[in-house]
Amino acid sequence: MHALARITLPVAALLALAGCQAAATPVATTSGSPAASSPAASANSADVMFTQMMIPHHEQAVVMSDLILAKQGISAEVTKLAEQIKAAQQPEIDQMKGWLKEWGASEHSDHTGHGGMDGMLSQEQLDAIEDAQGTEAEKLFLTGMIGHHEGAVTMAKQVQAEGSDTEVRALADAIITSQQAEIDQMKKMLDA
Repeated sequence: MHALARITLPVAALLALAGCQAAATPVATTSGSPAASSPAASANSADVMFTQMMIPHHEQAVVMSDLILAKQGISAEVTKLAEQIKAAQQPEIDQMKGWLKEWGASEHSDHTGHGGMDGMLSQEQLDAIEDAQGTEAEKLFLTGMIGHHEGAVTMAKQVQAEGSDTEVRALADAIITSQQAEIDQMKKMLDA
């Protein structure tokens, strides 16, 4: 009983802070081991699927950014944006990989086929960015990244509706806010 109280109280406090008090008793009493307070206790299948799909989604944004950053004659504004995207998404990739490891889930699932993810570019589209130069490369990068970001926002909104993990929800909020701002910025850059 004393060991269970040591587990139950921290879990209940954490879940109360997250606004999920109803889940405190089942989570804490199902196991009686310290593992009951791990993130796996609050992650559901929607959280896991989102995380498994968002990793390759973010990885492609890093690839797209690397393609444009490797070119000569790209405007400072586009270069800065590509650096910003890369700097934001790589730490999120690392964070999500850590979650999957904690949850005991694979980084890959049946859902990670690129065709099933919103906003993923085809190999032909990536090749077009790689082959293009100057303003044409910028246009392909911006157009592709707008669609890519819109896909990420859609995925983030879906996990907000179906997921249960508070850390995943916080990341989804951050993705929606930051990537929508970048979408707006990129649309203005294309219109300029």
